[in-house]
Amino acid sequence: MPLLLDRFDRTIDYLRVSVTDRCNFRCVYCMPEEGFPCTPKEEHLSAEEFARIIGVAAGLGMSKVRFTGGEPLLRKDLPEIVRAARDAGVVDLSATTNGHRLPEMAEPLAAAGLSRVNISLDTLRPDRFTAIARRGSLEIVLEGIRAAVEAGLAPVKLNVVALRGINDDEAADFAAWTLREPVHVRFIEVMPMRWNLDEGPSMEAFSPHGGAGLLQIRQAPGGMLSDADMRRRFVPCEELMASIEAVHGKLEPADLRTNGPARTFRLAGAPGTVGFISQISNDLCSRCNRLRLTHDGFLRGCLMSDGELDLRNPIRSGATDEEIRALFEHVVAHKPERHYLAEGQRVTGRGMSQIGG
Repeated sequence: MPLLLDRFDRTIDYLRVSVTDRCNFRCVYCMPEEGFPCTPKEEHLSAEEFARIIGVAAGLGMSKVRFTGGEPLLRKDLPEIVRAARDAGVVDLSATTNGHRLPEMAEPLAAAGLSRVNISLDTLRPDRFTAIARRGSLEIVLEGIRAAVEAGLAPVKLNVVALRGINDDEAADFAAWTLREPVHVRFIEVMPMRWNLDEGPSMEAFSPHGGAGLLQIRQAPGGMLSDADMRRRFVPCEELMASIEAVHGKLEPADLRTNGPARTFRLAGAPGTVGFISQISNDLCSRCNRLRLTHDGFLRGCLMSDGELDLRNPIRSGATDEEIRALFEHVVAHKPERHYLAEGQRVTGRGMSQIGG
C-alpha cells in the first residue's frame, strides 16, 4: 500500500474528518454565545462524498480516521459515514464528541464499526459545566460515558482543556476517577485560536475557579475568551502533573493503545491512566502524522496553518480518484514542519469548530 511521506520524512497515515461545523454546546474557549455562522447545508459534504474521499485516503495508506465537528453526533447519517469508512478498509475508526448524544448514539456507532471515542469534558462540577459549555447537562454527558463503555467503545478517553482560574484546580479530581474506573483522562493545553482576536470577555470578567464572574459569561461581550485571554489562561501540563502528584502520589509512565500525542502515566493500582497533551509547552509537531478534512470539503495539512485545498468542487465537477489522490499528495508536500503558537502565531481563517479539533 502506498505511503504518504512529507518533506520531513513523517508518514501521514491519519485523517481527521470534520462532518459538521454545528455544535450543541457553546464552550467559552471555542464559540461565542450566539455561535458562528454555519455553512449552508448544500456546501457540506454528503455521506457519499465523505465515503469517496475517505476511500481515496485509505488507498494512500491512511489507516486511521477520527470523526470530529463541531459536534459530529449531530449528523444523523454519521453511522452511515462510519460504515463506509470501515468498508473502505480503514482499520482504526474513532470520534471526538462532547458526549451529549452518546446515550442514544453509542450502540448504532459501535454497530457501524466505530472503535472508540474521546469525550470532551472540562469539569466534574455541574455549575462549572453550565458556565463553560453554556448548553447541555453534565449528568447526560456522564450517562453518555457509561453508554460508550457498555457499547464497547474502548478505551474511553476524556479530554480536559485546562484553563487557569477556571478548572485547573480539578486535576486531582479527574485523576481520582482513574483510580476507580478504567477511564483515561488527558489534560490538553489550551490552543489560542479564534476568528476575531479583539472581541471576547477580558480576564477580569472571571473569578478564580468558577466564582460569580465565570457564571456571568453570558453577559460578557462576545461571550468567548479572546486570543489574549486564552494565552493568559494557559496552564502547562507539568504544573497539572505536579498538582496531581501532590494529592495522589507519583505518576508512573504507562502505555495506552492509540493515545496519540499524549504522554501517558498511571497512579499506583489505577485501572485508568492520566495523559498530558502539551502542544504548546512541548510541541509534538515532529511526530505529526495527520491531515484534516473540513465539513465543506477542504483538506488541510495543519490545524494551526490557514492553508487548505478544495476537494469538494473537483469531486462535484467529475474529478477522478487519481486526481483526488494528487490533491492529497499536494497537501502532504506542503505540510508545514511545525506550529508557532509559542511565538505568537494566530490562525485567522477559521475557528476550531470549522476545522475540527
